Amino acid sequence: MIFIDINNLNLILFVMKKNMGGTDRLLRLIVAAVVVALYFFGVIEGTLGFVLLILSAIFVLTSFVSYCPLYTPFGINTCKTKQE
Repeated sequence: MIFIDINNLNLILFVMKKNMGGTDRLLRLIVAAVVVALYFFGVIEGTLGFVLLILSAIFVLTSFVSYCPLYTPFGINTCKTKQE
């Protein structure tokens, strides 16, 4: 059986509030695609290639969830807010 504590789930969802805008997400996806292409064509290889591939995977993941954990401590938010 799996038990989910609703109070902790709400805390996790609150912490992962969107902080990335569309331009930021698009730039990360483009950089990730370029790194993958450079690795595929052999321009980058070895340890550097693996490190950049892992960084690219992180870029893609953060782009899909619109949340960058490194933005939070610095108070960075590139997500547009709705004007009321």
